[in-house]
Amino acid sequence: MLISKFSGSATRVVWAAIVGLAALLQSQAALAALPIQHWMQASGAKVYLVESHGIPMLDVQIDFDAGDRRDPADKAGLATMVSTMNAKGVAAKAGAPALDENQLSEAWADLGATFSAGAGRDRMSFSLRSLSYPDLLPKAVALAARQIGEPAFPEAIWVRERERIGAAIREANTRPATLAAKAFSSAVYGNHPYGFETTEASMARTSVADMRQFYTRFIQPCRAKVSVVGDVTRAQADALVKALLARLPQSDAARCAALPPVAEVSVLTAPVNEAIAFESAQAHVLIGQPGYKRSDPDFFALTVGNYTLGGGGFVSRLTTEVREKRGLTYSVYSYFSPSLHAGAFTIGLQTRPDQAAQAVQVAREVLAKFVTEGPSEAELKAAKDNLMGGFPLLIDSNAKLISNVANIAWNNLPLNYLDTWTAQVEKITAADIKAAFARKLQPDRMVTVVLGAGA
Repeated sequence: MLISKFSGSATRVVWAAIVGLAALLQSQAALAALPIQHWMQASGAKVYLVESHGIPMLDVQIDFDAGDRRDPADKAGLATMVSTMNAKGVAAKAGAPALDENQLSEAWADLGATFSAGAGRDRMSFSLRSLSYPDLLPKAVALAARQIGEPAFPEAIWVRERERIGAAIREANTRPATLAAKAFSSAVYGNHPYGFETTEASMARTSVADMRQFYTRFIQPCRAKVSVVGDVTRAQADALVKALLARLPQSDAARCAALPPVAEVSVLTAPVNEAIAFESAQAHVLIGQPGYKRSDPDFFALTVGNYTLGGGGFVSRLTTEVREKRGLTYSVYSYFSPSLHAGAFTIGLQTRPDQAAQAVQVAREVLAKFVTEGPSEAELKAAKDNLMGGFPLLIDSNAKLISNVANIAWNNLPLNYLDTWTAQVEKITAADIKAAFARKLQPDRMVTVVLGAGA
């Protein structure tokens, strides 16, 4: 009755305040505990569930060990091509008609749901988002199951996509940032699959038969890690996951045999310096080396330390020394990219070609000093305050939460990982950071790529 006294915009303001308060309370409750339920189905699929009944929405991510690291050396980009072609139609099977790419797109639009596939360095992921209404969710699950289990891989569409992607590659290779990144990746990763480059030639060697073979080998229920966040109970989630994977070939002992191991990234034994001639208003600089795997116990020390080194934007040491004190660049940054194998540690910047040598020297000096000395207590406090203060923003929506749950599932992290994240950050000391950086980085054995400095 009280709200009825207000009208128009006033009523909307009151409702907005109520909704905002509810969201805040829900967020605080989520921060207090994010219980992740975990179980394995008879097929071998591993399920991770966070129930969230505040809104009638569901997010699902299904991950398989079928990323770039599984690409054959002569067919770089195969995993990405497979995931791209997943949306290009489904085959007629079990009484259901074939759907071409347009019909498939229209079917998803009619449901008001989304489904996508993508491949990264380590995994191929399928993502479903749908309202949880009982008249919609089963239809979305059924359609997703067809797209997961019965992709058509039409030959004519692959020919078209190969031409389209080839044109995109040619255009990208006119950009200095692309060329610098490719040279850096090749030098850091060597012959490891992380360093493979998708080219027109590698795509020309890739056939639809290769895609089907890749899919059959790696996309199996027993290899699935399924993350579910949203408005479902455990029983509903269990049935939903079974339905999503039901159209894949049923796994047997042979299909579920352990996949062959992928070699680790080789450590650099000497510095690598590449100067690449390119007519550009800015020189592009990348400095780095293989970093560490996501399973490394130094993860939190390196995360906190990198905020001070170059991950904290305008408050980082690299920005202070390279930009603020010397005016050599507008932006300079550093980051680690840990994965199943050692992802690259990278320092990046752009500068005037005539300043490139000085910028490289200063960046190297800042890195070497940080590895030797670590952060000050003031820098450590600032890093912790920022990371811990920003943590709620990493889990303030189902879309963000599904990403975090999938990260836990994929990397076999503890189920209470999100609950203990801030405590893990808080306990890091300056000595921890100094020791971790000394173990992981060798400033005298880095790759340095400078493109566009008149080389």
